[in-house]
Amino acid sequence: MRVMEQRVLGRTGRNVSVVGLGTWQLGADWGDVREEDALAVLDAAVDAGVTFFDTADVYGDGRSEQLIGRYLRERPDADVFVATKMGRRVEQIPENYVLDNFRVWNDRSRKNLGVDTLDLVQLHCPPTAVYSSDAVFDALDTLVAEERIAAYGVSVETCAEALTAIARPGTASVQIILNPFRLKPLEEVLPAAAEAGVGIIARVPLASGLLSGKYTKDTVFAPDDHRTYNRHGESFDQGETFSGVDYESGLEAAAEFSALTPEGATPAQAALRWIIQQPGVTSVIPGARSAAQARANAEATELPPLSEATLAAVRELYDTRIRPQVHHRW
Repeated sequence: MRVMEQRVLGRTGRNVSVVGLGTWQLGADWGDVREEDALAVLDAAVDAGVTFFDTADVYGDGRSEQLIGRYLRERPDADVFVATKMGRRVEQIPENYVLDNFRVWNDRSRKNLGVDTLDLVQLHCPPTAVYSSDAVFDALDTLVAEERIAAYGVSVETCAEALTAIARPGTASVQIILNPFRLKPLEEVLPAAAEAGVGIIARVPLASGLLSGKYTKDTVFAPDDHRTYNRHGESFDQGETFSGVDYESGLEAAAEFSALTPEGATPAQAALRWIIQQPGVTSVIPGARSAAQARANAEATELPPLSEATLAAVRELYDTRIRPQVHHRW
């Protein structure tokens, strides 16, 4: 089992690996992943030094949580911090974000994961008004007092939502889309989080695979893959799919990014390395559909920091090709 750099996840006070594992794909919405393959991904990640899994109660309607729970029972030596999320299994109206529902959702996640106390529960991109509700955060504090959860955080769509959540004294962490195609969080969110002692979990780090450089205009995704059915925000926020970037222009930008990749690295590893070295980032959570992908993602931590020239080139690429599509929206 390798040892990876650890960073403190904000107000949880717990150390987590700088590269974690996102497990949306082990539940649903990325095409079918067999159970044995999912468990192999978890195993490969842990052996590569990953100590942080991110999941949600809605991923496969609990399948992702259940697989993680099974895996951790079978690997009691694995010291893994598990963050889950709640709130997306009901109609998205602020009135559903109340203590009674939180308890029900928590009980389900605790059962799925096989634990008494959840390490971290994040509000799962709720309606914007939820972040400004005193009652919601009072309810989250109650869950901590009841020892259902050890800490709470938020997963957000916009920088404005992140800043609102960071101002709350009990918010341990903020999960936000951050990658070379989504630079806006660097302006205010990461500095504010660092000043407040709030952890930053970077999600959608490869822009749904665009930044891997593996896709072409002829690539066909499965019908049950969100990269097929949510390209224009038909089912949930468009920003979650290809980071909100138009697919065809995203391919062109991805080719330019690939040309910036250091020798001996893949474009995906370069994208992860870029995120890791942004001040204020605690952990980045790429998904993986195979053990080999999980190992390759973890190996991004072994790359030297990207040069100032490369960082400047990424900024120029964003400003010229991506900014007009995404900067004003999220």
